[in-house]
Amino acid sequence: MMGRFLAPLAVVIGGFGVAALIYATGPRVEPQPAENLAPLVRVMDVVPRTIQLRVSAHGTVVPRTESELIPEASGRVLEMSPSLVSGGFFAKGEVLLRIDPLDYEVALEQARAQLARATSDLADARKDNKRQRDLAKRQATSDAQRDASINRLNVAEAVLQEARALLSRAERNLANTEVIAPYDGRVRAERVDVGQFVNRGAPIATIYAVDFAEVRLPIQDDELAFLELPLMNEGASSPPRPVPVTLRARFAGAQHEWQGEIVRTEGELDPRTRMVVVVARVASPYVKQGDRPPFSVGLFVEAEITGAEANEIVVVPRAALRGDRRVFVVGDDGKLRFREVDVLRVARDEVYIRGGVERGERICVSPIEGAVDGMAVRVSRQDHVAERVASERSPS
Repeated sequence: MMGRFLAPLAVVIGGFGVAALIYATGPRVEPQPAENLAPLVRVMDVVPRTIQLRVSAHGTVVPRTESELIPEASGRVLEMSPSLVSGGFFAKGEVLLRIDPLDYEVALEQARAQLARATSDLADARKDNKRQRDLAKRQATSDAQRDASINRLNVAEAVLQEARALLSRAERNLANTEVIAPYDGRVRAERVDVGQFVNRGAPIATIYAVDFAEVRLPIQDDELAFLELPLMNEGASSPPRPVPVTLRARFAGAQHEWQGEIVRTEGELDPRTRMVVVVARVASPYVKQGDRPPFSVGLFVEAEITGAEANEIVVVPRAALRGDRRVFVVGDDGKLRFREVDVLRVARDEVYIRGGVERGERICVSPIEGAVDGMAVRVSRQDHVAERVASERSPS
């Protein structure tokens, strides 16, 4: 009976003994200092440099000169130039259209005959007037006859002048049966064909010049501060300096680029959008240059306008700006400091700072929630170096 109770007790005592042995011979836990839980941030060094400011805009290519081709004579179309089709190119002075000249040739012959008759009448009137003057010296004619000869002479001179004017008009009308190209250009649309009767003053085609192409580029008024545009009337003695612009567009599956100039600004500021329209011009848009396509009318392009240079500018990512004018500077003690800066410009992905930070300081570019002035942070050294190198290599 006693042995029944002693066996379990011996097992329990043995278990405690084994536990005590394990505890006595087991590894000891060494106390560790608490880890630094300060947030890890990326920084970039302040490296002021000179940058070339640029302004972006978008627009559609339009011709510099566009005209309605209008005949100055009525008649049936006898002949058309092969160039007078939609998309056709033509040269200045080329005959684009011929109108039946028969009626105008008849009118010209009539005008010539009338001029010959008026010339003859004038010669006869002069002879009669001379005869009347000779008779008047001998008092062999009346005053009425003498006055009649003078009147006949005046009428003959007026009729001759009218005949000359009619002949000039008849010659011009005959010349107008040929429609001549006013400049080197291209046909946008044509509305005439051989055999069709055309009326004087009715448009038969729309054409435009190919010496230049233009792009209207709307720009926000506050962006004008970064450009050197001819906004004032400086007179003919000091023509405005052209402003370079690079125009880019995607055409036929590839990206292409053209160089042009800003030549003028349009006459007013749009009161609704607060935008000013500047006009970029590209010379010889249809001259082939390698594999680049023509700078065609209707092409939608992106423009990058070259602006003024700015010195001692710090370029930081857009994420580095907190609010409108504040950045976080990481001091040598590893603490954040709030800093008010002078912002020159806020672009899409970058901020241009022209004052408020010193060369060699470190600007935090990581987002931090609940940041306070004097807050301790940890700097990612690898990111720090990468940011600094990227800043030094980035183009101005």
